[in-house]
Amino acid sequence: MTDPNAPHSLCTCFRLRKLARQVTQRYDRELAAAGVNLNQYSILRRAARTAQTVSALAREIGMDRTTLSRDLKPLVAAGWIEQISSEEDARQRLVRIKPAGKRVLERAQPLWRKAQDDIDARLGATGVNALHTHLDRAMARLDAQ
Repeated sequence: MTDPNAPHSLCTCFRLRKLARQVTQRYDRELAAAGVNLNQYSILRRAARTAQTVSALAREIGMDRTTLSRDLKPLVAAGWIEQISSEEDARQRLVRIKPAGKRVLERAQPLWRKAQDDIDARLGATGVNALHTHLDRAMARLDAQ
C-alpha cells in the first residue's frame, strides 16, 4: 500500500510548479476583486518603484523579455502602464506606471496582503522562513551556473 502523503513525483520541477500553481491560485482569487492577477500585480508593483527598461524589469521579475513584452500589452491597453522612450537612449523603451495603474495597485495591495497572510498562517512562521531560505539558496546556486 502506498503512502497517501508521499510525493507523486520525484521530479523537482514538477513539485515546484505544482506548489507555484497552488500559491498563485490563492493570490489570484484574492486579487480578482481588484481586476488583476498575481502576474499583473507583480509587474505593476515593480513598475511603480521606478521606470525601467523591459529587459531590466524582466530580469527583476525572473521572466524572459518576450514573455514580459506580451504580458505588458493588456496593462498598456488598460491604461495602467505606458512605455516611453528613454532620455539617454531613444531606442530603449522604459516601462512606467500610470495614475490608473497606481489606483489599481492601491486596491490590490490589501488583497495581496490577505493572500500573503493566509499562506503564512497555513505554513507557519517557521515553515515560511525555511521555505524562503531554501528557495533563496536554490535560486542563488542555480543562478551561479
